[in-house]
Amino acid sequence: MREYKLTCGLWLPIPVDKVFPFFADAANLSRITPPWLRFTVTSPQPMVIETGCTIDYTIRWLGIPMKWRTLIPLYEPPLRFKDQQISGPYAKWVHLHSFESKDGGTVVHDEVEYRLPWSFAGHIAHTLLVRRQLEGIFNFRQQSLVNLLLAGNTQAARVIERVNIVSREVVDP
Repeated sequence: MREYKLTCGLWLPIPVDKVFPFFADAANLSRITPPWLRFTVTSPQPMVIETGCTIDYTIRWLGIPMKWRTLIPLYEPPLRFKDQQISGPYAKWVHLHSFESKDGGTVVHDEVEYRLPWSFAGHIAHTLLVRRQLEGIFNFRQQSLVNLLLAGNTQAARVIERVNIVSREVVDP
């Protein structure tokens, strides 16, 4: 069975205590997700993000509506939080968001471990479509953070790590 790991990082010239609250507001998720996914938080708003809370979303993938529910198993402001898919389109989705004070600003780092359903067919789907879509989604996310938090001043931000996806074989859990 094939599992994937996506990583990327962006440095913003803003202190972590100003960056983390943006991510702690579930309503901002749709602002950093490409419009073609039609991402909508369906959990009642405003909501308090904390360890143990769940967040419900809907997305459209290839025009097909999908429900997605995540659990927040780890919430340590302003350093990190993790969302883990409980139900949704992936066989596994665990996304660690971390925030590091560095050089007078904040490094926003994403690490996602994921697996697609359908074994071999999932691997083919990843190769043909999903990989490029995830790269596009996380590139869009980084650009959106610059636009929203720095009023589009791309000169002020630095990509620390471009979106990178690696795969590995894992034993079926």
